[in-house]
Amino acid sequence: MRGLRKLAQGDRESLGVGAWLFGFLALLLAFGALAVAAEAKNTSEDARAVAALGGATTKVTLGEFSIQPAAIEVPKDGSIVVTNTGTAAHDFVVKGTKVRTSSLNPGESASVSLDGIKPGSYDVVCSIPGHADSGMRAVLVVGGATGSGTSDSAVAAEAALRRADKRNGTMMHEQIQGYVAQLEDGMNTKGTGNQPLEATVAPDGAKVFALTAKIVDWEVEPGRTVRAWAYNGQVPGPVIRVNDGDRVRIVVQNRLPQSTSVHFHGIETPNAMDGVPYVTQDPIRPGSSFTYEFEAEGPAVGMYHSHDYAVGQVSDGLAGAFIIGDQPVPAGRESVDQDLPMMLNDAGVIGFSLNGKSFPATAPIIAAPGETVRIHYLNEGQQMHPMHLHGVPQLVVAKDGFPLPQPYYADTVAVAPGERYTVLVSPGADDLGVWAYHCHILSHAEHADGMMFGMVTAFIVQEKAA
Repeated sequence: MRGLRKLAQGDRESLGVGAWLFGFLALLLAFGALAVAAEAKNTSEDARAVAALGGATTKVTLGEFSIQPAAIEVPKDGSIVVTNTGTAAHDFVVKGTKVRTSSLNPGESASVSLDGIKPGSYDVVCSIPGHADSGMRAVLVVGGATGSGTSDSAVAAEAALRRADKRNGTMMHEQIQGYVAQLEDGMNTKGTGNQPLEATVAPDGAKVFALTAKIVDWEVEPGRTVRAWAYNGQVPGPVIRVNDGDRVRIVVQNRLPQSTSVHFHGIETPNAMDGVPYVTQDPIRPGSSFTYEFEAEGPAVGMYHSHDYAVGQVSDGLAGAFIIGDQPVPAGRESVDQDLPMMLNDAGVIGFSLNGKSFPATAPIIAAPGETVRIHYLNEGQQMHPMHLHGVPQLVVAKDGFPLPQPYYADTVAVAPGERYTVLVSPGADDLGVWAYHCHILSHAEHADGMMFGMVTAFIVQEKAA
């Protein structure tokens, strides 16, 4: 299956697009039940804007990546207060008119007046490149009241939502087709994270790994490329795997425009190797390097990430998986066919993502009945993510790298920031098909217009090729 199958499951035969398209259309119907509701924040900026405008004022919020509400009803000659509650800059543009805000930074608000705008419906978008295509669309209905007590704007809003539903259905169908096409054509975005990092062996037997931190272009989803902060040019950074008892040296080169450091989260190291600037070491200045050295104690499932300007550097991509040895598995599950890290993120330029990609660029997991897939959830984001797998139960076997004395089954595993959970997924013969796999905080997986995005992928169960 060319590029994608090498990533997802080795050297498998190609899937038939038609069969899995049918499965994904069913998946789409399941997601159609999701609804995302958000209320505008009552900020002081809002209050000042409302006071300045007076009269009938409607509140609208901008976020990643939606405009709320999706149908904006405003009386004739009314006004709107727009607040950016997201983590990136957005604007508010009413197409076909001169009504627009400037680019709003996170937390900023602006007010716009609809004086002189004729009653009717208008398309609203964020005009920042890629944002409208990612879901930042809405319908503005400008109108007045009728003698029947039903507002013209309410009637127009319903009609506009029906038109939008038809349009969005076409867009969602195209989105699913683009996702399925990866099974034949390879990944639909450039760049793949979590690539294994090879070590060189020093004369004293230490395993030496080289990490270079620098800013790179990273395609998070088709058509949306950001300036990511990356280790070795990939998000997440390369996977480092070592054995219990290995002597490890990690040489970090800083090619960033600001200082950095590396903390080995969940990995036991000497105090001097803990990676906290001005506490255990001086920061690694731009153009400089630092060598971390310690003996690996495992088994362990950890993460390596920046601990300098971390709220920006980690969110923008500076994180990777660090795995020591193999996690013990329950009796009868000794054979693990795939071992996959799944890094969760929700902030910075990467945003809501699985392994550095947002749906429909996320890579599906593909397994045959009877196989066992070990998945390590690693939350490098700033929010909790309940990871829900449809159809096939997850056996939770470890928390933060520590084996559980009593593993348990779950269909949803809530992973808080900094936590790691290890689960085993073993589909049976009755599980053939395409199963939705997503964060169950619905606004992390679907826009208000119904378009899936962010923390969504699929678990595909298919028979082995003859």
